[in-house]
Formats: sequence, C-alpha cells, structure tokens
Amino acid sequence: MLTTDHVLGAPVRVDLATPDVEAAAAFYGALFGWEFEREGPAAEGRGVFRLGGAVAAAAGPLVEEGAGSAWTLSFRCADVEAAAEAVERAGGAVRVPPFEAGGGGRAAGFSDPGHARFAVRESGRAGALGTVDVPGALWWTQLYTTDVETSKRFYGAVLAWETEDVVLERGADYTVVSPRGGGMAAAHGGIMQLPAEAASAGISPGWHPYFAVEDCDAAVAEAVAHGATPVLPAESSKGIGRQATLRDPFRALFSVNSAAV
Repeated sequence: MLTTDHVLGAPVRVDLATPDVEAAAAFYGALFGWEFEREGPAAEGRGVFRLGGAVAAAAGPLVEEGAGSAWTLSFRCADVEAAAEAVERAGGAVRVPPFEAGGGGRAAGFSDPGHARFAVRESGRAGALGTVDVPGALWWTQLYTTDVETSKRFYGAVLAWETEDVVLERGADYTVVSPRGGGMAAAHGGIMQLPAEAASAGISPGWHPYFAVEDCDAAVAEAVAHGATPVLPAESSKGIGRQATLRDPFRALFSVNSAAV
C-alpha cells in the first residue's frame, strides 16, 4: 500500500500540469475537498493541494512545449543524475534534465521505452505527499503499456522495483510493483497491458493516478457536474473496489476508486 515514508522507488509526489491552475483548483477542490496553496510569487503559479492540512498533490501551469494537461507521478530516487543515466541505458529518454526543484531536492523528467512520462526526485520535503490512501488522496498508481515485459525490465533497472505477476478477477494479467525489499505489503502500483477498451476510449500508454473516494458513483457524478468527461465507466472488481476513469475539464486523465468492502 502507499505510504508517506517515501522510501527509494516509492511515489513521492503527483503533479498536475494544466492551462488554468485556478479553474483546476476549483474543480479538484469541489471533487476531493482540496485547498490550493500557492508556493509564492517566484513559483510562477505553482502550488500544492492540501487535504486536512497535508499535501495531497501539486499543480502548476503547462511549461513543456507541445504538452497537454496531465498528471505526472514522481518517484523517490537516491541520485537524479544516476537515474537519468539509467533511463538512457534502459531505452528511455530524458525529457527534463536534472534541476534544483526547491525544498532541498533535485528532480528530472523522463519517458520510458513506451513513451509513458514520469519523474524522479531526490530528498526534499517540499510538495512531497503528506497524505495517501484516504478519501481525497492518492490511492494507487498504474501504468498502461503496450509491452509489459519491457516495462518491467526498464523500471527494475531505473528504480529497482520488485514485481509480482497476478491474475485479476476477469482473467487479465497484472504486474504489481513495490520498492526493493518491500514485498507485496509495500506495493504502490501496477503495470498492465493497455486494454482494447481503454485504447478505444483514447487512453495512450502512460501512468495514471488513482484517488480514493467514499463512493465511486457519487464522485463520478460530482466530477461530471463540474465539467469532467467519463472515459471508462464505473466498474466493480473483487478485492479492488469500484473505480472509474475520467478527464478533468482540461482533459487530464485520472481515476477514482472506492475501496473493496
């Protein structure tokens, strides 16, 4: 499960890049109860979303040329430069070279061999997740890919993840990922072959955040009422819960999950 221990290889931050930070803050505030806190006049519109006072996510304006609105997951690493070298050796690409991210940490942005975008961060508590696995907070991370085996080798080389293959309720193969030495109890995400229905709905290979909610159907209705578009309808799975995927008003993909009872 996700924690806020931020061990090496674990999710440490989830960032929204959007063309309208204020409107996005209003949308996610209505949906998850988040409060947006700007980082200051030098932050160029960036800030964090707080839930009960703890950091649940972060947001900022679009900065990469040609990029659309999207959520990006950042994983903890020991050395950003070493991670960048590992990415290139393993067949990925460096999109954003290592830089000083503030709060005593460094960061970089990458693409894996399937063009899924992600980021890494060294130590530094600024903007780091302060709450997870509760309604309104990050609950799970999932990679849709067209080549599961390549993805497993890539992230094993870059982030030293452990993997365990399982079969989901409907017979789909799924790979659970966790930081080295953590085992299934420390699992924070999964890798899955991009399903045909997801591809038909316009979902490309990439990482997707899942946020916990009390009631999946109610959350979908609330999101739609505030301008979101359903992408994958709410569906229940044994041991997982009920979940749905949407695009926010600026087309950033995200999912919601109400945990299994």
